[in-house]
Amino acid sequence: MTVQVVLLLGLGTYALRLLGPLLKGRIRFSDEAERLMSVAAMVLLGAFVATSAVIEDGGFAGVARFAGVAVGGLLAWFRAPFVVVVVAAAGITAAVRALGVA
Repeated sequence: MTVQVVLLLGLGTYALRLLGPLLKGRIRFSDEAERLMSVAAMVLLGAFVATSAVIEDGGFAGVARFAGVAVGGLLAWFRAPFVVVVVAAAGITAAVRALGVA
């Protein structure tokens, strides 16, 4: 039973992925619809980042993680190099945890 479910879900996933290239030239969206889909993608990504930054195991993840994500987000906003963003976010998180703040 489980193997059949996994195979069925896999086939469905590949079918949906195949629809994109097959229907690319056949379906036209208005400029407004394309703009809304672009904004919706960014909103979903932002929501994912926000919940990952502050929630762990159904509860608050702690100030340290939030501080690191905030610093990383701020540096990314100002277009800092990726390495700088990652190192600064990890450093702030480690520093806040070293100060005894969870």
